[in-house]
Amino acid sequence: MYEVRLITPEEKEKEVAKIYAKPLLERKAEIYGTCIKFFTDNEEYYRMWGESFRPMLEGIRPHGRVIAVSGETQEILYEWSSKTVIVKGCDYYGWVKSIALALVAEFLEDFSSEHRRYSIHGSYVDFGGRGIGIIGPSGSGKTTLTYGLLLDKNASFLTDDWFFVKVGNGVSVYSAEKNSYIRGNIEDDWKEYKTILTKAPLRYDNKGRAVVDVKMLFGEEKIKQTSEMCAAVLLTREPGKPPFREVKPGEALAFLQKNDFCNPHQLVRDRSKREVRAEFFKEILSRMPVYILNTIEKPKESLKRMEEITKKL
Repeated sequence: MYEVRLITPEEKEKEVAKIYAKPLLERKAEIYGTCIKFFTDNEEYYRMWGESFRPMLEGIRPHGRVIAVSGETQEILYEWSSKTVIVKGCDYYGWVKSIALALVAEFLEDFSSEHRRYSIHGSYVDFGGRGIGIIGPSGSGKTTLTYGLLLDKNASFLTDDWFFVKVGNGVSVYSAEKNSYIRGNIEDDWKEYKTILTKAPLRYDNKGRAVVDVKMLFGEEKIKQTSEMCAAVLLTREPGKPPFREVKPGEALAFLQKNDFCNPHQLVRDRSKREVRAEFFKEILSRMPVYILNTIEKPKESLKRMEEITKKL
């Protein structure tokens, strides 16, 4: 994983002056109402960014910038006041994409509005306007279970990686990306996707992942951009522990805090930020049933437990 080094505005100006002296590709993205401008010298990243996010009008001034350029060593720099992230020497587009989403999360946490808005690093499946948020550490099975749930004819895709939340009378959920960045072997668990992925003209990167058109994958009628979160499932993988149980909000919050909110992509991790994130999760977890699912079982067995939750929505 990477570490983020916080820099001053003066350091940022020196860095970007050197970077902007070279030819760069650039484009803007609309991510949950914010405008994030992307600069890169990597043509593959430029293409995949355009496939991942909805475009923003050129006349809109950016709320933040992500600059991803080549370098001999990997380095992630963040200047808070201008919301500028500089990514050097990174060979994985998935981190670049996630850093952009983390930047939007930073902006929302620092922005005051009538309704509080936050982000969750997790997946989400909708069932007729009500849905389940699936949150867990990397490798706990979020993607596998999400795509398993989406085999249900009543399920709709919202996201498999990151979503935004508005807390008001309810917990409203919004998609973060227009398409999905998936691993090429998803059909190993769910053979139903094999034919679709084989026919799709996907271009896989050096990590065996590709941005896939979710409308092609699921059908336009099964794509949602908003939903109401009515249950949360926290994933873990711990031999010897119960496979599935409902937990109280306090235990759920403790689990998230222990696992760094199940989000490796946080640009700032100081005490203030941890308190803000803890308060957010404390509130939403108190509004819905929360379950801990231990994914040490086979995917189909874990999926059956998830399906029992969907019947209660």
